Amino acid sequence: MIITAFIMPLNAQNSQGKVQDALGTPLSDVSVFIENELISKTDAQGIFILSQAIELPITIKLKHPNYYIRTVRYSKDNSVFELTALETSLDLEEVLISSTYQKESQVIIPTAKISSEKFEEFSPIDLTSAINETPGVYIQSGAINTNRIVIRGVGSRTLYGTNKIRAYFNGIPITNGIGETAIDAFDPEDIGNLEIVKGPKASQYGTNLGGTLLLNSKQALEGETYFKSNLTVGSYGLIKNNISVATTNDKLALNLNYDHLKSDGFRENSNYNRKALLLTSNYTFDAKNDIGLLINYTDYFAQIPSSISKTAFNEDPSQAAFTWNAAQGFEDNKQVLIGLNYTHRFTNNFSNTTSIFYSYLDHYEPRPFNILDEYTNGYGARTLFAKDFKFLNHKANLSFGAEIYSDQYIWKTIENLYDSNANNGSLEGQLLSDNIENRNTLNAFATVTLPITEKLKAQLGVNFNTTNYKFKDDFNSGENNKNADRDFDPILAPNLNVLYQFTPNTTIYVNVSRGFNYPSIEETLTPEGVINPDLGPETGFNYEIGSELFLLDRKLKFQLSAYLLDIDNLLVADRVGDDQYIGRNAGKTEHKGIELSASYTQKFSNGFLLSPYINAEITDHRFIDFVDDQTDYSGHQLTGVPKVKINGGLQLGFKNVNLNTNFLHIGDMPLNDANTLSSDAYTVFNTKLAYKNSITKDFDIEINIGVNNFTDKQYASSVLINAVGFGNSEPRYYYPGMPRNWFSGIKIAYSI
Repeated sequence: MIITAFIMPLNAQNSQGKVQDALGTPLSDVSVFIENELISKTDAQGIFILSQAIELPITIKLKHPNYYIRTVRYSKDNSVFELTALETSLDLEEVLISSTYQKESQVIIPTAKISSEKFEEFSPIDLTSAINETPGVYIQSGAINTNRIVIRGVGSRTLYGTNKIRAYFNGIPITNGIGETAIDAFDPEDIGNLEIVKGPKASQYGTNLGGTLLLNSKQALEGETYFKSNLTVGSYGLIKNNISVATTNDKLALNLNYDHLKSDGFRENSNYNRKALLLTSNYTFDAKNDIGLLINYTDYFAQIPSSISKTAFNEDPSQAAFTWNAAQGFEDNKQVLIGLNYTHRFTNNFSNTTSIFYSYLDHYEPRPFNILDEYTNGYGARTLFAKDFKFLNHKANLSFGAEIYSDQYIWKTIENLYDSNANNGSLEGQLLSDNIENRNTLNAFATVTLPITEKLKAQLGVNFNTTNYKFKDDFNSGENNKNADRDFDPILAPNLNVLYQFTPNTTIYVNVSRGFNYPSIEETLTPEGVINPDLGPETGFNYEIGSELFLLDRKLKFQLSAYLLDIDNLLVADRVGDDQYIGRNAGKTEHKGIELSASYTQKFSNGFLLSPYINAEITDHRFIDFVDDQTDYSGHQLTGVPKVKINGGLQLGFKNVNLNTNFLHIGDMPLNDANTLSSDAYTVFNTKLAYKNSITKDFDIEINIGVNNFTDKQYASSVLINAVGFGNSEPRYYYPGMPRNWFSGIKIAYSI
């Protein structure tokens, strides 16, 4: 829900404002602050008064327990402000602005939403901890540039990186042609919010079995112009500087962000150096037309310590894998994402947003077994129409559109002669392979949202997908050439969401949806390098029921959900060599779980804030039918997923001081399909203390200090499932987590 504050002159003396919700209902107890001093509150009619002694323009801060705190610039030319609810109350009569469809899922049942305020509770390099607070979502992080996102068990069998989900940044896809996503290309300090749709519920985003991530960048409020800088230093040579310049008026919104991050890492061969530039802009021609631009450039160099064995993990978790250390393995990445979108409103109730986009990745990675040299050019277009209409005397909505995406992946492998390079690391030898992949995807989608009664709302969506790959072997010739095409059969994936609102504070919901995941080209290859025509996509049905409840004047919130996800034709990767895998459809899995979130926020009249929260999930993910090389693993627990994940925290605030303390508990998880080995359960505690103050009406400052893993727990922050030791070497299952480390930062913000 969005509330809007209207401020207008009152008889040329005092200024009177009114705060109301999207339906025009007045909201009481909204606090208005100037330089951290409470100067007014809204009454039962949503009215507040500013004294005639207050000289305009002035910066004011609006606070309400159920809404994000926003600082805005109030002047004669800027009198309308919007605040976003901490948790959207599910108003069945809410009118959805169709131009926002590119950035929001518009799923009517609750989704997980992470605000920039939540990201700020952690270290500015720590994107994963904030996301890990979401029940049902687990990020295993081997390093800043090595993350694997698992949603309700989907993606746990991906050995490196993230797939089986789809991700967008400001409405532009950041997932490549084979479903791989790397969110580390984006700076947490540039993210305004992140929405997580768990499971295949969001028809307009591809209905991947894992779900969808929707990242959106920060943007200045209307009338704001500011300069912000955040400098952070910390353990293991951490230096990070983020600089933002932004301005917004009734015509133009412009945001420019620069980020530089450098760290020596706590392990051998783990230096990291990243520079990033983000530009977002939107220009409004008139009431019917506007255009937006996105440019994101990232350049980073990251050494790779890789995973280590149990013995090495226990003896010294700071060591790198021997061969990776000897080869001085690293990855050198240059990435570009460009998007241009245009919105046209045919009427007040009908609009279209169309975007075109281009992405480029230049990746060079020396590894002990070979050197990978690759680059990818991706491009596509997306269009979405949205129409509001009347249904049974209620406001309904229809949205439909399509997305096409193509990329060309050019890659070669080169012999690595590091062992004969006099301890100077990797050295290129002979060419081993030279390949080109062309990957094409079409998604067409439609969703209709129908309020059946004042309390009952239904949403029906459908997604149609077709995908094909073309593989060109430029290394081998004649009968050894492995050129091949693979066209997958089209897939139709429907979904149904139903929401019933008993009271404004109590809702229940159900979901039934179908999803799918295609294999990558590499997974379709046999050990001989020939495409397997029998390998098909994973498919599955998701069933979910849940409830959301607000109590104590909406200060206390509960959310409970239970789900069942059945997946057929499970894709598994069989290891056939050092970092060589083939894929196959191995059988069926059943994913079951219960997720709970509870939070409480209490603000006292003396300025004290108390806000505890807890999130928990209990899961039972199992193989239903899985036979691997004549060994039957049916009934075994799914590998690489904990049965229990619990996190919680406490936020304490008093005037200008805030203290955030949180913990994450991960239960043990099987490391192999036989379930004979498991990782150890662990609990990690973090804390951050921040002091904020306004030096002048235009100049703000914040000083913070934090400690991660302050109990210095030794744990594995990521694991490699079904690891195999070659020769006499021990299998390397473990990516060690960071030991106790500190960070401290200073932020300055100047408004014009």
